[in-house]
Amino acid sequence: MTDLAQSGDAPRPKMSPPADQTGIVGWLKRNLFSSWGNSLTTIVLIACVVWIIDWFIDWGLVNATFVAANGPECGKNAGACWALIGEKYRYIFFGSFPYEQHWRPLFACIAMLAMLLASADRRMWNWRLLVIWSVGSFVTFLLMFGELRFPLTIFLIVGLVVGGVGMGLRAGIASPREMLTYRVLAIVGGVGLAGRIAGVIPAWGLEINAFSYVETGLWGGLPVTMILATYGLVFAFPYGILLALGRRSNLPLIKGLCVGFIELIRGVPLISLLIMASVMLPLFLPTGSNIDKFLRALVAVIFFAGAYIAEIIRGGLQSLPKGQFEAADAMGLNYVQSTTLIVLPQALRVVIPPLINTFIGFFKDTSLVLIIGIFDFLNTANQALVDPNWAGFPGEVYLFAAAIYFIFCYSMSRYSKYLEIELNKGTRR
Repeated sequence: MTDLAQSGDAPRPKMSPPADQTGIVGWLKRNLFSSWGNSLTTIVLIACVVWIIDWFIDWGLVNATFVAANGPECGKNAGACWALIGEKYRYIFFGSFPYEQHWRPLFACIAMLAMLLASADRRMWNWRLLVIWSVGSFVTFLLMFGELRFPLTIFLIVGLVVGGVGMGLRAGIASPREMLTYRVLAIVGGVGLAGRIAGVIPAWGLEINAFSYVETGLWGGLPVTMILATYGLVFAFPYGILLALGRRSNLPLIKGLCVGFIELIRGVPLISLLIMASVMLPLFLPTGSNIDKFLRALVAVIFFAGAYIAEIIRGGLQSLPKGQFEAADAMGLNYVQSTTLIVLPQALRVVIPPLINTFIGFFKDTSLVLIIGIFDFLNTANQALVDPNWAGFPGEVYLFAAAIYFIFCYSMSRYSKYLEIELNKGTRR
């Protein structure tokens, strides 16, 4: 008995786990070869992937043609004809924009990418982001148009909006001087707009003529896709927030209008809205007046995206506990302050995945503008095949276009994952 007690009290030697349950061997056994069925499936899939990779290397690299004068010369080999991309890449990226000025849409795309990258940095989520987007948008459209004209009405609308939003958000928080600034902006903007509508104030505008003018009918390629997707979603996002808040309003008229608009827009395809904006809208305008086709397409995208974003945000608002709203009221915040400072940040954090999914979908849906004669990136890539000297190689062109779309969509997906993790750090348990 004494020997048994002493042997039981002795420290037991530490033993490492079995080698087949740890490391890469253990991971493979648990996830890929846990049963005979999983093992067979893994082997078949690996064989298929190896075959596809081997075929692609042989077609896209080993037997591919990278330099050729025309399609028949490029088709002599059994591989891909990447010479087509080298010959047509400028048209694919920039469409019918004047060839000698392709540097303008190139730098416009760079400016938009810089704005998007700056927006991805959380340290820029303050007044600096507004400055970045204002300057970046000015540079983008100045490069694309070549000439810009800012009528007095735009300045008055900006003053009215900034003053009104500032008074709503900063009421009871800002200093008296800051509130006085907001009041002056709102009064000047409102009175100026009334005078402009009445005809008392003359039509004045600021004109900037930096380059030769290029109409939107000559735009095409990647800049069109980026402008429609970026600015369409930038304007659709606050517009969707207003629709979501209006649908949850206690006022029957506002709620009914928002519900009706959302259901109407979500009940029709985007193509129908684009056709309405391009064909039907000019019929309702006064004689002699015209709205640019590109602007009409952008408005249709904003309406369509805003309706879908509204339903996503409404789901986020409904997921919040009632105590959050009661806590905001207990702090003495008004409706605008409680909504923007407490309610919306939490609701938006919840709906990040579906929001990014919607953004990715609309980035790809910009190809539908072909129906009204606007050539985005996919459509200019398709038009590159019209040249009879390079006909017969659609796979290379569509594969190149798919790679560009994948880069943008995958980047949005990864940023969504990063943002979801970062914004939910404080809620983990």
